[in-house]
Amino acid sequence: MRTRIKVCCIASPQEAHLAVQAGADALGLVARMPSGPGPIPDTMIATVTAVVPPPVATFLLTSETTAEAISAHVRATNPATVQVVSHIAPEESEKLARLEPHVRRVQVIHVEGPEALDLIPAYAPHVHAFLLDSGRPNAAIAELGGTGRAHDWEVSAAFVRSTERPVFLAGGLSARNVAEAIRQVRPYGLDLCSGVRTNGRLDPEKLAAFMMAVSQTDAALATANAIS
Repeated sequence: MRTRIKVCCIASPQEAHLAVQAGADALGLVARMPSGPGPIPDTMIATVTAVVPPPVATFLLTSETTAEAISAHVRATNPATVQVVSHIAPEESEKLARLEPHVRRVQVIHVEGPEALDLIPAYAPHVHAFLLDSGRPNAAIAELGGTGRAHDWEVSAAFVRSTERPVFLAGGLSARNVAEAIRQVRPYGLDLCSGVRTNGRLDPEKLAAFMMAVSQTDAALATANAIS
């Protein structure tokens, strides 16, 4: 199966166009966050979601923690998908599914250890997918993404094996390490921000190298599976 690619921290319609032309399956739009790179105003998020062509998906990254606030954020920005970056209460996840049944819902799980797997049953009934990241939600200033750090991929691989939901892998991915990430974790998709940027801007050469590395790895795995 082809590994999907989500390019995050999109800052403008121009960056969105660049990512789409490079072959991105989805674009991440970062709203206000307690820390990390890439936040843009909700007005810009709405501008980008309005111009991205199908079938490319737009993801709103929200740090809101209640179903009502997340729903209001979705309605203000009109994404195809909402990515909840905090470990919200499961009952809020359930309520959000009722409030926004037509919006795809992705729950971020910050992998700080094997206990990340314990969160699967709490969220799986209410979301369409998971995204594994390297944040520290309980830090003095919460880190909810965009850290540029990889986490323990052995835990990520176990997570993928333990859920039927699609799983995106994020955290410190680049053209240099993405082949090993795919081979070890076997995620449904990949999410990247800093690994394809130079001085904060989306870098066409880094993005092309990443896309090529993913394509080559997928092809090699498909060949190996066919032979076996």
